[in-house]
Amino acid sequence: MRNLEFKDQMHEYALWRAKVVQAIEMYHQWRIRYGMNDPHSTNTILNAISNLQTDRITLAFVAEFSRGKTELINSLFFAETGVRLLPSTAGRTTMSPTELFYDEEGGSYIRLLNIESRLEDISLAELKQQPQRWTQFKLDSNSPGQMQEAFKELCATKMVDRQVADKLGLWNERLAAEQGVVNPEKVEIPCWRHALISFPHPLLQQGLCILDTPGLNALGTEPELTLNMLPSAQAIVFVLAADTGVTKSDMDMWMNHVCITRGGNKQGLAVVMNKIDAMWDDLAGDRGYQDAINSQIKTAAATLKLDESAIFPVSAKQALLGKVKGDNALLEKSRLEGLEKYLANDILLQRRSILMGSLTRDIGFLVNESSSITDLAMTNAAKQLEEFKKIDFENHDMTAKLMAETRDRQQLYMANIENFQASRRVFSVQAKMLIDSFSKEKIDPVIRGTRSDMSKSLTTFGMKQNMRKLFDDLRDLLQDSIDITNETRRLVKAIHKKFKDEYGFKEIEPPLFSIKPYQVELEQIFSEGEAFRLSAKTTMTEQSLVIHKLYSTLIAKARNVLRQAHADSIAWSNGVLTPLMHQIKDHKKQIESRMQLLRKINDSKGSVAEKIALLEAEIEPLRRQRDELAMMIRAMQLDSTVKS
Repeated sequence: MRNLEFKDQMHEYALWRAKVVQAIEMYHQWRIRYGMNDPHSTNTILNAISNLQTDRITLAFVAEFSRGKTELINSLFFAETGVRLLPSTAGRTTMSPTELFYDEEGGSYIRLLNIESRLEDISLAELKQQPQRWTQFKLDSNSPGQMQEAFKELCATKMVDRQVADKLGLWNERLAAEQGVVNPEKVEIPCWRHALISFPHPLLQQGLCILDTPGLNALGTEPELTLNMLPSAQAIVFVLAADTGVTKSDMDMWMNHVCITRGGNKQGLAVVMNKIDAMWDDLAGDRGYQDAINSQIKTAAATLKLDESAIFPVSAKQALLGKVKGDNALLEKSRLEGLEKYLANDILLQRRSILMGSLTRDIGFLVNESSSITDLAMTNAAKQLEEFKKIDFENHDMTAKLMAETRDRQQLYMANIENFQASRRVFSVQAKMLIDSFSKEKIDPVIRGTRSDMSKSLTTFGMKQNMRKLFDDLRDLLQDSIDITNETRRLVKAIHKKFKDEYGFKEIEPPLFSIKPYQVELEQIFSEGEAFRLSAKTTMTEQSLVIHKLYSTLIAKARNVLRQAHADSIAWSNGVLTPLMHQIKDHKKQIESRMQLLRKINDSKGSVAEKIALLEAEIEPLRRQRDELAMMIRAMQLDSTVKS
């Protein structure tokens, strides 16, 4: 089972996710059953379920050419096919960035995007939503041979005029000169810009997504890879060749494309030192071989400023061969086990923790609210029972007095309603200011205006200054939103405090809208933008291409962050006062229940014991409601987030 550890852990992860989804669905039904449901909570719960069901564990593999990266993917995930599924033989390397996943609706296919799409003013993310733009081949998932043949298309190249290659960003005169190529008429380029592969492999069905990125040239000319896709991966596996160590181009890729995606954080970042079989030396013996590997690890760790424990020496070629042939000795010698354990234990556990954090953030407040209201109803019912046990129900004057007191409470309830509606009107005005601060009408004119100014700029310096001005303008817009957010938060706290102090409502800490997550994301984007703005590559690249790259990646990313802030502020505004509404509603239910009980007892001809039994029977449904909720909280694994 050693080489199945990652698969086993992935299976466990998928089962855990399914159980949590089931528990959340039960909780949703519970809210409906007991009258606690509302449009905002329904939307929040359904979004949480959707996020869990569509969650993918993305592992990105990054390396220069000829490091054995694709062979590593084959050995880790697809050895049971018995073939080298993805093309990784000498001279047959994958030319386009490739994503492998399972699309249940679309089935088994390979979709290829033509290289000329780089000239269009449309992002990869948008193109993925347009299947008709891709060349598609069907895959027979029951025939590894057919799939292997289809995947050869990933290596397809064609000859084009040098000027065409230059426009596409696939011609570098300096690098070509270093290789002895000067002013060629024709240049060889990849046929495809990007590949999407879907088939029902067990790991892919359970939510694994693999991103295979081919070389520094692809990362340099497709900023969406570095700025969007790599940062969203749960782990980046950077592959070196053990016999060469960290080369100049490896270091360029590491500094400019790998480290930048983690913002200096090395978590979820592993280095594989592949091809250790090239260092096998019968004359040096096992001790000499081990010393040579340790030396390379130490050197690489120092160069990359990485802990040695994050560097895994392997032979992907021998691992694949060992798995296919069932040769455990060869598999052990390949040392793949260490990397598999890292992916299984560190990455999957980390992802599970992140998902639980998101779940707590998304529905933890709803669960807390349900728990508080249910506990309060149970406490009030128990107090009422004790109160009623001490009352002489044969004394009709006393019963009449209790009914009069209950009617007074109904009057107070009506006052609660009026005050709540007044508070909600004040809040609505403030909330609209918050929502409008993130609106397209505020953001899009700034972005469009800067693009126009950049296009008119006659110098690279002028264009770069406009780029910086755009980042500063977006920061100013965000600062306005921060000021409005703070005022809105103060108002929400004041409304909750008023109902606690004046009407004795149980204090339920309201979720306060926070602008910080969007602020952090935007600052990261601005940092990436500043690096892009100041890079030598930007200076040397044709101006229209620079503007296109900036707007199709960084600005699109910033706009998405602000769009999300806009959507989240609407959702928050719609739901933040809901707990008060639920408490008012519950208060009404308690008053009506009390009045009904008094009438029942007053009209009952039974003994005192029978009347007490009637009261105790009223508590049982509340106890069942509370116990059901406790069971679902345990199933959702949110116990630690629920306040007693």
